[in-house]
Amino acid sequence: MTPDAAPPPARRRAAVPQGTTAPRGKRVPPGDGAPERGRGARTRAIMPPLLAVLATLAYGVQGTLQFRNLTARSWDLGIFTQLARAYGELHAPIVPIKGDDVNLLGDHFHPILALLAPVWWVWPSGEALLWTQALLLGISAIPLTRLAIDRLGPGLGILAGGAYVFSFGLQSAASVQFHEIAFAVPLLAMSLTALLRGRVPAAVLWAAPLVLVKEDLGLTVALLGVIIALRNRGDREHRLLGYALACWGAGWFILSTFVILPALNTAGQYDYTGNLGSPLDVFWPGAKWVTVLMLLLAAGVIGTRSPLIALMLPTLAWRFTGTVEFYWGWGWHYDAVLMPIALAALLDALGDRRSGRATAWLRRDAPVPVRRIRVTAVAASAVVTLMLGGTMPVLDVVRPESWEPTWRAPYAAAALDAVPDGDVLAVDITLMAQAVPDHDVQWIHGPNTRVPDCVLSDVYAFSWADQPPADIADWSQETWGNAFETVYDDGGFSVACRV
Repeated sequence: MTPDAAPPPARRRAAVPQGTTAPRGKRVPPGDGAPERGRGARTRAIMPPLLAVLATLAYGVQGTLQFRNLTARSWDLGIFTQLARAYGELHAPIVPIKGDDVNLLGDHFHPILALLAPVWWVWPSGEALLWTQALLLGISAIPLTRLAIDRLGPGLGILAGGAYVFSFGLQSAASVQFHEIAFAVPLLAMSLTALLRGRVPAAVLWAAPLVLVKEDLGLTVALLGVIIALRNRGDREHRLLGYALACWGAGWFILSTFVILPALNTAGQYDYTGNLGSPLDVFWPGAKWVTVLMLLLAAGVIGTRSPLIALMLPTLAWRFTGTVEFYWGWGWHYDAVLMPIALAALLDALGDRRSGRATAWLRRDAPVPVRRIRVTAVAASAVVTLMLGGTMPVLDVVRPESWEPTWRAPYAAAALDAVPDGDVLAVDITLMAQAVPDHDVQWIHGPNTRVPDCVLSDVYAFSWADQPPADIADWSQETWGNAFETVYDDGGFSVACRV
């Protein structure tokens, strides 16, 4: 170009789509549909599955150690093992451990547990249920951790995902062994992640099966539908999807609680209505407030600014109005379904570092930088579990004494071998799950009217309240009115069979 030539007309710089290469010196943050590239992309691809694998192994090994060391936290593992066997044999889930001809679908509404049938075909053992639960809890970390990395960056995102997958709620659930809520955790994680990514149809589809996990989750689904509708008031299609989900959840709650469960229940009722106390009891004793505080910390406290935190209310309502002390604290499986909600609410409240969405209120209200608020909130979600210190259940996996086989293992195996396969066996909680694959099991203290062929007792079982019978054969004869003789007695285990 000569010095006196007219310059070409100035070109208008084209807008750079999100997730593409920005002009030099500038960087355009990608949206949810376009994750970061380079090291961030590798972290996003590798770390969520890695956390899932670590959690699955930790919880699975914990379950194996419990199973082989004869640790039985309750009779639930035996109950669900019997249910899995029934489904595996293509029968209705009749569970004699609960009583004669008890259909477990009349206890709680969990038809999703029919998915345990293939598990039973491959591995017919209660230990398989523990690994199944471990896998479900681990898988739930993948979508939430990916979302956390996208929104908070690799460092904070990984910390948030780790704090979630090893949270007190999931650790407690794994520690008290298998429950149906294991299926709810990944469904909630998938649904809430999809919602925060703006994928409303996917959020609805992932949430819909929750009504098949447990009857009370119908209320959680209904509330989620309302939240979806309110978040999408400007989008008619998504708003209608939200209201449809709300009707689906409420409808199934009513149908399962007031129609299906009483119809399948041997007493023709919903068994847990009697566990509800006065609404005034919601606020006392103090253990309930400790649980609330732990849940708030799990949500980084700031998660209370998200409407998603309201999804905890249906579960907390029936727990805190309940008269059963186990409902109130954090040491059982009842908090597991609240953990995905806590992390989703945290991520929703903190917004997205890439686009600045939902962070304007942080800049207006907070006298400290947004980054510091995010770090503090994620740290709080981790600290609430770390505060438990040496009492964290999953630490059993790294304790050398947990790997030492119990001295009672050979005696337990010999006691089970003393009972002929296929016999009706009345057993206490210690070997209940172990006995299910080869025997028709009922609880030694249960309401069954059938006279068992054999009785297997453990003098150390907590169901005896430290007062086991001196002679199990005499006790069995007094209980059932038939003559029994002792066929095995060693290591604290006694077996008496009908003469």
